[in-house]
Amino acid sequence: CIKDVEKQYDDLNVIYTDHLELDICELNQIQTFFKSNPQINYCINCAAYTAVDKAETEAEKAFEINATGAKNLAQVCNDHDAILIHVSTDFVFDGEKNEPYTETDVANPISVYGASKLQGEVEIQKGLKEHFIIRTSWMYSEHGSNFMKTMLQLAETRNEISVVSDQIGTPTYALDLAEVILKIVNSNTKYFGLYHYSNQGVASWFDFAKAIFDSQNISIKVNPIKTEYYPTPAKRPMYSVLEKTKIKDRIELEIPFWRDSLKVAIFNLL
Repeated sequence: CIKDVEKQYDDLNVIYTDHLELDICELNQIQTFFKSNPQINYCINCAAYTAVDKAETEAEKAFEINATGAKNLAQVCNDHDAILIHVSTDFVFDGEKNEPYTETDVANPISVYGASKLQGEVEIQKGLKEHFIIRTSWMYSEHGSNFMKTMLQLAETRNEISVVSDQIGTPTYALDLAEVILKIVNSNTKYFGLYHYSNQGVASWFDFAKAIFDSQNISIKVNPIKTEYYPTPAKRPMYSVLEKTKIKDRIELEIPFWRDSLKVAIFNLL
């Protein structure tokens, strides 16, 4: 989604790469890449192992990408005086709170995925002063695989589905997050550190699914079910709404409501 937003910023020269060209788990590859591109001022790390359930049996791989990869990027950014912007997750929390999580709340992940992402945060904080870590939640877009696209695909072949209704969070449109990241870059702000960002509002996965179908007038029966009736290998935080006052104040943001952003995403998809 960075590509979708970049055109708004004429002064930015963005270099895109992927894991086939640059494996962040290989320190020497990152060093070579930075030496070949000495003009890099910011490094935006969107790379992650995000298969939450699979991570329970692939812990080594999850930690290699999410923790070691982050550590490697922090080290090279430090060596080249570059600022690292790293995307993290609400899964660093256990979900036992009943009010929005702040940046000062103690992290306590309950899954391998969450633990690996938290370790990545720790490695960055230890190895690089000039960084931004942005925790986000329930991310979706018209690109890749995500909940919004899965629901729309299911509606093509089913008349009825069941969706968990007791996990509470906030859907976040990836394009909105991309705009925040590029605004940080363009502003040249020095308010480094840890931030929370999601769209505004609160929802369950059931609410999210209903909103997706309602936006397209799709006739499908959606049954709310409790988490206990939909067991998964990895535990999910039951509540992971993020408090966003810090990023709104420091970066001066107007954050869209999640239902409004969902309409934009579906319009862009269709």
